Amino acid sequence: MTDAGQSPDLRNVSGLLVLSGAGKMGGALLEGWLRLGLDPQRVAVLEPAPSAELAALRARGLRLNPDVTALGEVAAVVIAVKPQMAEQAVAALSPLLSTTTVAVSIMAGRTLQFLAATLRRPCALVRAMPNTPAAIGRGITVAVPRNADAAQRALADLLLSATGAVEWIEDESLMDAVTAVSGSGPAYVFLLAEALAEAGVAAGLPQPLAARLARETVAGAGELLHRSPLDAAALRENVTSPGGTTAAALAVLMGEHGLPALMRRAIAAATARSRELAG
Repeated sequence: MTDAGQSPDLRNVSGLLVLSGAGKMGGALLEGWLRLGLDPQRVAVLEPAPSAELAALRARGLRLNPDVTALGEVAAVVIAVKPQMAEQAVAALSPLLSTTTVAVSIMAGRTLQFLAATLRRPCALVRAMPNTPAAIGRGITVAVPRNADAAQRALADLLLSATGAVEWIEDESLMDAVTAVSGSGPAYVFLLAEALAEAGVAAGLPQPLAARLARETVAGAGELLHRSPLDAAALRENVTSPGGTTAAALAVLMGEHGLPALMRRAIAAATARSRELAG
């Protein structure tokens, strides 16, 4: 497990790193690697529609859309293409692989079995599920390995931790629940901010003020939860005075059909859909 408070050092990584797909999540990973000291000359990026910022990195030695058959020994391939593009994009990476390469996929719903069958070459595999706060270095990624030795797993951990914390599991079947909780989880928090602002307007607040109060309250509470040694339940209890306003609101939110029950249903629905998409 890599903690988000630690700063991984990528300056000493040996071998070439290949990134397939430099959209939002792949781009966030690349930005994190460079921010943490990785030499752009050690990176090759395969991206059919490169941004101006990505193209500009060629001046620093980054290899953009090179001939994959001429890259030589590759330490890691990180696959960050959209799942619907997976079959063609992943198969094209086969010439890069050897038994010493670790292939790390952050494609939603694409299993280790899919990766092994599509890559068609023996290599270490890691399936990972990041989330969108990776864009600001505050994401969390859950990873599951196959045929990865300690050094390959450590390299994958180093690459993934450039955008936040990393947790490792051994049971791939848990990835559907991981997707439901942390992969989709930021959307639930954003919905909370939306609903809180709308409720504030309904209670009589001007919309701009309600929106700002909701935004800063959700952001501040999240930061407090991040920094505090206390768990969420203890922090909630610290805000709640017996018979007070918070207690009145929580009596509604924590009722029989309140937020805990709704969240269990939501996570169950997202987990089931993740299983369907994975086939």
